[in-house]
Amino acid sequence: MASRNMRLGMSMRGIGYHPAAWRHPEVPADGTLRIEHYVRNAQTAERGLFDMIFFADGIAIREKDLPAGSLARSGFELAEMEPMTLLPALAMVTKNIGLVTTASTTYNEPYHLARKFGTLDLISKGRAGWNIVTSWSDAEGRNFNRDKHLDYDTRYERAAEFVEVVKGLWDSWEPGALVYDRDSGVFYDEAKLHELNHVGKHFKVKGPLNVAEMPQGRPVLFQAGAAGQGRDIAAEHAEVIYAAQDTIADAKAYYDDVKARLARHGREWDDLKIMPALRPIVAATRAEAQAKFDQMQELLDPMVGLARLYNEFGDLTGFDLDGPVPEPQGEPQVRSGAERILARARRHNLTIRQLCRQLAGEGNSCVIGTAADVADRMEEWFTAGACDGFNITPNQLPGGCDDFVEFVTPELQRRGLFRTAYEGSTLRENLGLSRPVNRYVAARRVAALA
Repeated sequence: MASRNMRLGMSMRGIGYHPAAWRHPEVPADGTLRIEHYVRNAQTAERGLFDMIFFADGIAIREKDLPAGSLARSGFELAEMEPMTLLPALAMVTKNIGLVTTASTTYNEPYHLARKFGTLDLISKGRAGWNIVTSWSDAEGRNFNRDKHLDYDTRYERAAEFVEVVKGLWDSWEPGALVYDRDSGVFYDEAKLHELNHVGKHFKVKGPLNVAEMPQGRPVLFQAGAAGQGRDIAAEHAEVIYAAQDTIADAKAYYDDVKARLARHGREWDDLKIMPALRPIVAATRAEAQAKFDQMQELLDPMVGLARLYNEFGDLTGFDLDGPVPEPQGEPQVRSGAERILARARRHNLTIRQLCRQLAGEGNSCVIGTAADVADRMEEWFTAGACDGFNITPNQLPGGCDDFVEFVTPELQRRGLFRTAYEGSTLRENLGLSRPVNRYVAARRVAALA
């Protein structure tokens, strides 16, 4: 019996993470633009007692039409709903599950996001979460008055200040500041409302925020990836990290490194949950699970597959798909990546078609099998101290969510790894995270002790 609960998020990127998902007969090809699709998946994930649903998001079509004609055959990250508009609607048809979305620190302003996420927390009665990212693609920059995106150091420097400003704005109103005293005519306690008056390198924000009394104190802060400078930002601010390590050894090394940074920011080991990606293809038998996977792989359009190889190998449209993988055509964008992929292809005698399918649908985050097979993998990583749970990235929706809830949730519960009921009414409570102390309340406590 585990002494702690595994944390689970269901990633709801459109209609699934496989680039051929839109062609699957049980997937609504137009699901990314239908509210009913998201309602069904959110309610299924809640029935499976997931901590949260998670929306990855970008503010551009970041896939390129290389080779020419490939983009028109892809249904991945092309036409989707804006999640800050979508999530309040989902809040009205769910009760317990957390509602988390990505919002960029590069092409937003702190006051805007502080208002939006504060409002989502109010609408959902304490279930909001913000996944903090910096925008990395030139496609996004070109939608916001730039020919190229900001350089790496500037993006992360801006992000660190951005998060500090947002947290400061969320503290504008102390708990109990709104008194609504009709008899005295006092609407709020003047001593408990604070201007931020932030002046920094990237932002000048006076405040206060005109959203108050959020049920969680403030929304839960998430971060994806966290490489390099991102690890320090995560250790200071993040309460959940979505990670992407391929092996248990790499995952544990990452887990220990980031958690060890918490103390320098006055935080405890359990103040941060780390959840690597997992893509389960599950069924009653291993043969059925493999058949599900194989069916999806067969639906991959060759042009979409070649697009997955383009950055490393260039345009391979003139080669026989069922012939050997050639040397890169021209200089690859990432030489080390091209060398690694080519070595794999040569080692296993893969054809171009086979390599495309591997890159599209496989990888170490993919587990194909029964509920016991999937739970074995999850339990191994969890009990080894390589993670606090998992972010499920289904091949397809709604099938991937349905199958997990039908097969895997009961198996995890049987092993004592996962809850049998929600612990609280807010995302913060269900994740086992403490409620943040308002900075002005904390300052008064320190002053009183002094």
